[in-house]
This record gives sequence, C-alpha cells and structure tokens, in this order.
Amino acid sequence: MPHNLPPLIVALAGSYLVGSLPTGYLFVRWLKRIDLRTIGSGNVGATNVSRAAGAGAGGIVLLMDIAKGLIAVLGFAPWLIQPMTPAAQLACGLAAVIGHAFPVFLRFQGGKGVATTIGVLVGVLPLIAALCLVVWLICFLLWRYVSVGSLAAAVTLPIAEIATHRPLAEVFLGAALAVLIVVRHRSNIERLVQGTEHQVGRVAEGQPGTRRG
Repeated sequence: MPHNLPPLIVALAGSYLVGSLPTGYLFVRWLKRIDLRTIGSGNVGATNVSRAAGAGAGGIVLLMDIAKGLIAVLGFAPWLIQPMTPAAQLACGLAAVIGHAFPVFLRFQGGKGVATTIGVLVGVLPLIAALCLVVWLICFLLWRYVSVGSLAAAVTLPIAEIATHRPLAEVFLGAALAVLIVVRHRSNIERLVQGTEHQVGRVAEGQPGTRRG
C-alpha cells in the first residue's frame, strides 16, 4: 500500500547499508595491517579471511557476516514494516546480501553472500536453513570444495521452499538469493571446470583442486 512504501524503502536501504559493512576487510586491516583484497582470492568473505589471518579470524568474520543478515530480517524489517511478513523479511535479507556482495564502501566489490544468507535464513526460515546447512556439509565432506557446498546449498533453498509450500513471493525471493550466490561463484565454477579450484585437505599433497575427496 502507498503509505507503506517509505518505511519499506528505508528498511531496504538500511539493510543494504548493514550488508555493505566490509567486516572481513576491516577486521583483517585492523588485525594484520593488510588489504584483504590483495590476498588469496581477493574476496572479502570469511573463507579468504581464514587464508589471510587464520581460522579463528575467519570464524569471527563468519559470525559477523551472519549477524548482518540477522540484523536485516530481525531488526530493520520488524521495526519499520507493518504488517510484518516473512516475504518482507526476506526482501530486507536480500538487500543485505546484495550489500555484502556489492558494498558501496568498497566500490561494489564484496563477498559472495553465503554467510549473510545464512543469517537471513536462520532469522526467517530456520528449518530450511538447517536443511541447506546439511546439504552444504554433505557436499563439502564428499568433495572437499567449499564452493561446491555453497552452490548446492543455494540451489536447495528455492527447492526446499517449494517443497514446504511457502508462498510464491517467498519462493521468488529465495530464488533471487540462490541466483545471486551462484553468480557470485562464477569464478569458482570456472575453476571447478578447469580442475584448479582449491580443495580443502589437498594442499599438502601438492594437488590443490585436482582430485576428488
């Protein structure tokens, strides 16, 4: 309705700005005095933080990125949008993930959106979040690629929404989240096809990304 439009815009803009906070970049800058974009894959997400500053730092950034999604769906959405619906929460969550992937503070060069999407799903669709996590874990344990787990979990999201008879608007927003994650993983997909993607546990063997786990 027209009188709901300004609060919706404010909620979406606020969610985008929260998502845009370059947590990984700032944390590594503070911790190591280096630009995360010059290390490893150049990505500012938790996986590359782990490469640059260790698993502990990566875990902290992972939690911060998850929190961005939670703030969008449990903070901005209920505070500004009435009546509150899961679709409105997912819309704010999508805005936060877009902010994480294309942050205004880093010239729109951000992360891949997986952790922030986790926060969104935990806050709005916890059972589907748990299912996506299980899919991620199974795929990661089978193939030892973080990217394969992330892509499989992303594809699972809209399928799970359809299977659980979620409203069409929610399925559409879930599909948008999935497409965004897949698009942000396009370089990983190329490396998977070429056999050069980093495979966890294979570095010591001197064959990263060339064998299946």
